[in-house]
Amino acid sequence: MQHKPQHWDIFCAVVDNFGDIGICWRLSRQLVAEHGIAVRLWVDDLHSFQRLCDEVEPLSATQQICGVEVRHWHGAIDWSCIVPATVVIEALACHIPLAYQQQMAAMQIKPLWLNVEYLSAEDWVEECHGMASPQPQLALTKYFFFPGFTEKTGGLLREQHLLPALAAFAQDRQAQQQFWQQLDLANALSFDRRVSLFAYSHQYLETLLACWQQAAESTLCIVPSGNLAEQVQQLLPGLALGQCATFGALTIKIVPFLAQPDYDLLLTACDINFVRGEDSIIRAHWAGKPFIWQIYRQDEQAHLLKLQAFLKRYTSDCSEVLVAAITDFHAAWNSEQPLTASWLQLEALLTELQAKNLLWRNKLESHGDLASNLVRFVEKKIII
Repeated sequence: MQHKPQHWDIFCAVVDNFGDIGICWRLSRQLVAEHGIAVRLWVDDLHSFQRLCDEVEPLSATQQICGVEVRHWHGAIDWSCIVPATVVIEALACHIPLAYQQQMAAMQIKPLWLNVEYLSAEDWVEECHGMASPQPQLALTKYFFFPGFTEKTGGLLREQHLLPALAAFAQDRQAQQQFWQQLDLANALSFDRRVSLFAYSHQYLETLLACWQQAAESTLCIVPSGNLAEQVQQLLPGLALGQCATFGALTIKIVPFLAQPDYDLLLTACDINFVRGEDSIIRAHWAGKPFIWQIYRQDEQAHLLKLQAFLKRYTSDCSEVLVAAITDFHAAWNSEQPLTASWLQLEALLTELQAKNLLWRNKLESHGDLASNLVRFVEKKIII
């Protein structure tokens, strides 16, 4: 008889952004809340984690948050005292300690070892999803599990309650007003357009801001604090954290980093969402609004190939005009090019893009969610 495992270990190395811990934290909470699995989340940077979750105590070696056991992963841990879990997840290209691997190999019933990889739309992902990788030096087998955009991958992270909750929020003007008031933006709904701008720095950011300043419609732009917010402050002197400033038709506000549930609401409350990396692009899909993805930059422009693979899937059912507009702006946004012409081209098609994104969201939803797909994969591999 097959059963769900009772205990999972998830290892997360925070690199230089929040996508890694954002993904791992969402996954951990969902496994606990929706699948009744005990999760021990190992994180090497609790200070960055705290930016996403106020409850995190950065100096605490062990803590319980939202039903998840959070452990500080550091070099001084005596792994010989740690009993590996039934399922071990090596998340997003991190490497679990060799001493922990040796503990796994020494167990009579070996843990199921999964490498949950980065999100990609490239064709080879479908071929490698679920593939076994024997580790002969330790007599263990590691399986690759790929998030993705097709039914032949692991799907995307999505809590069971998420889409109904976002749909209700989108229809509830009073709830939206309360949300904006929490950000000290009581007049947010009076603007013609609301934009969230979460991105890496961009050489020609000023050209995009100029478009919004000179537009016939009024724009409210919300910028989470970070590197891009610092660049915005340099371009628009007098803009302080937490304060609104107006420049022509553009009103802009830099806000403190939002907790994940609030960020989900921000994406739904805005008309256009600029997102970066992995965690925020996934949430932008579920918001169902027009989005611009700034993919994580890699050496030798390798990230552009991944972006092209995504755009090919994403625009497969779009008109030629919309395909060109989406592709041109993403190229400019991800390649440090001037943004004026490509933005004006895309802006003229935002209504069509909005309708397209709702259909895209429905398609992604049909593939199931990452956590549930993971659990089903594990149940097929483990017999207790």
